[in-house]
Amino acid sequence: MLVLMAALDAVWWVLARRLTKQRGWRMFISLFMVLQLAAVLSILDGRDWLNRAPQPAVVAVNLWHHLGLSLVLVILLPLGILKGYAWLVRNQIGRKEIDCPPSPIQPVGTTSTALSRREFIGTAAAVAPALFTIGLTGVATAQLNHFRVRRLELSLPTLPRVLDGVTIAHVSDIHVGPFTNGRVLRALVNTTNALGADLVLMTGDLINYELSDLDEGIDLIKQMPGRYGQWLIEGNHDLFDDGVEFERRVKASGVPFLRDTTAVTMVRGHPVQFLGLGWRDDNSAKALKTTSLLLHQMMKQTPAGAFPILLVHHPHAFDAAVTANLPLTLSGHTHGGYMMLNRQFGIGPLLFRYWSGLYQRGQSQLVVANGVGNSFPLRINAPAEIIHLTLRSTGTRA
Repeated sequence: MLVLMAALDAVWWVLARRLTKQRGWRMFISLFMVLQLAAVLSILDGRDWLNRAPQPAVVAVNLWHHLGLSLVLVILLPLGILKGYAWLVRNQIGRKEIDCPPSPIQPVGTTSTALSRREFIGTAAAVAPALFTIGLTGVATAQLNHFRVRRLELSLPTLPRVLDGVTIAHVSDIHVGPFTNGRVLRALVNTTNALGADLVLMTGDLINYELSDLDEGIDLIKQMPGRYGQWLIEGNHDLFDDGVEFERRVKASGVPFLRDTTAVTMVRGHPVQFLGLGWRDDNSAKALKTTSLLLHQMMKQTPAGAFPILLVHHPHAFDAAVTANLPLTLSGHTHGGYMMLNRQFGIGPLLFRYWSGLYQRGQSQLVVANGVGNSFPLRINAPAEIIHLTLRSTGTRA
């Protein structure tokens, strides 16, 4: 993939320079493409200076290779069609002997309107992808330092009355790394602690990719204890570098970590059970069956009267939770769909059955957090967030 990106960068650099004749724009294109190529080649060479580069540079490289090159392909396709059409026309005319009047001689030092128009279109096509990327970089960089607190009140018929009013800080997808660091992490700790939640529950993707960021992530979690405790599960990004080492180091740190296991704590003198599932891509029937079996096994460990809460990274596990009659599931993973036109339309519903906020089926409820961090630096109508939940008892259970 990286080799393909480097090849596309080089091809576009050559074509973009040919599309424009103006020296200033050609220098701009060359500078932009040199930086993009250097970033990809440094990763291929194993040096990866991008991780040490300023955040706007990291954002620009990611946006270019995920969105800018897509715009390039949109430009190249019609240009290729036009070029092919022009070639066919030239060859067709070449086969015919048509006496055409000579073209009028143009005075020296003048330029035809058609030529000027072609130059303008060529220059616009050459610089548009780079300018598009730079503009998005400004928008994305501003977003990376902001998140909201979304407050939800859940009515749960099976919640014991003694737990009425219990609060949860649901923190997901922190992605400690190049897009989530420094000021935003300090704000995360301060905001979460200011909520004064009874429980702090984290549903995966503590780090973005590198285990080198794990110590910072663990230190972060320890600063958000919760009145009655905190619990963490794994996400898919936690496993990219070395999943076994991730689990070992988190457990060694003393942070409560659940992977296909359960834990019980006393909240206001009443047992609350946390069921933590390991990462599975729950899009397949096989994954759903595995999840259902694991839930069945874990629920055998439920103490009498305990209120169960399922923690899972992928929200599709909710289907298994509904079958198991679990009242509350918390998940993340979707980042709210990342790019949404509105609540119903965008990337979210294209990829997921559940992608943001509250869902209910029967007496089972699911809360999907948009995540406070970023693995991709751009969000549209899918703001980063911490979710503050207040649980309400609507049943008769003591």
